[in-house]
Amino acid sequence: MRAVTQHAFGGPEVLTVADLPRPVPLPTEVLVRVVSAGVNPVDLKTRAGGGMAGVLGEPPFVLGWDVSGVVEEVGFGVHTLAVGDEVYGMPWFPRAAGAYAEYVTAPARQFARKPAGLGHDEAAALPLAALTAWQILVDTAGVTAGQRVLVHAAGGGVGHFAVQIAKHLGAHVTGTAGAAKHAWLRELGADEVVDYTGTRFEKEISGIDVVVDLVGDEHDATSTRSLSVLRPGGLLVAVPSGVSPALAEEARARGVRVAPFLVEPDGTALTTLAGLVERGRLAVEVAAVFPLEEAARAHRELAEGRTRGKIVLRVAD
Repeated sequence: MRAVTQHAFGGPEVLTVADLPRPVPLPTEVLVRVVSAGVNPVDLKTRAGGGMAGVLGEPPFVLGWDVSGVVEEVGFGVHTLAVGDEVYGMPWFPRAAGAYAEYVTAPARQFARKPAGLGHDEAAALPLAALTAWQILVDTAGVTAGQRVLVHAAGGGVGHFAVQIAKHLGAHVTGTAGAAKHAWLRELGADEVVDYTGTRFEKEISGIDVVVDLVGDEHDATSTRSLSVLRPGGLLVAVPSGVSPALAEEARARGVRVAPFLVEPDGTALTTLAGLVERGRLAVEVAAVFPLEEAARAHRELAEGRTRGKIVLRVAD
């Protein structure tokens, strides 16, 4: 099978197309023919030696966790899926899934049926980003109707799903994003949008119950600054930078809470998300689609940091 592999850590140029053996499903696993694969910031970090590189180990390896495709073969014990089913998922994370390839194998219950009426490119843009938003808002924060939620980087891959899911849960939603994305984010359900490039968000926002921080302290101390917008007892979920001892201490001093976060495979939640898509409650924004052979170009575009929604690799027609 064709796959994008790398033999060293580095820039996008380390990504090369190679022929690798097609995997074989074990009992309880399925073999999925990949049609499209999502590209995420963790892919870029891992390629360079950060991200999940400590889990994957030294190269060579195949990047990617977002998959949309067709079940080609089922292993013994699989009862939830059948050959020919169109599925999507985020298998194995943070272990290697190898989504930048023509085939992947993974436990059947880490996949769900692709949302009806949604193409593979759009479905491949969903799993990691939408599961991240869902697990933060539902499982970690337990957001309820009437609460106030702030989403940083609201126009990005995770952010645009977080805006919609928070609104679905009945929250009042504020997002930070560049001015060019404001009208679109309001269409997705944001009640307020703040241009982080023109103002200090903490001067405009207050009384927040939950901050979904998709930026982190590495960029202009976003996590630390966000503590000041939380109401007493409010929660900051820090995704890219995690919770440093200094951030935890500052949170305690202010009487608010902080939590790190890492997404995990969840076929049940994917089924729920598919239902939201099918009912028109969750829209998917795909900024660009590149052929598998142009994975390096896709990484360069995502690294520019101006993507609206997600970038996807087309693996097969």
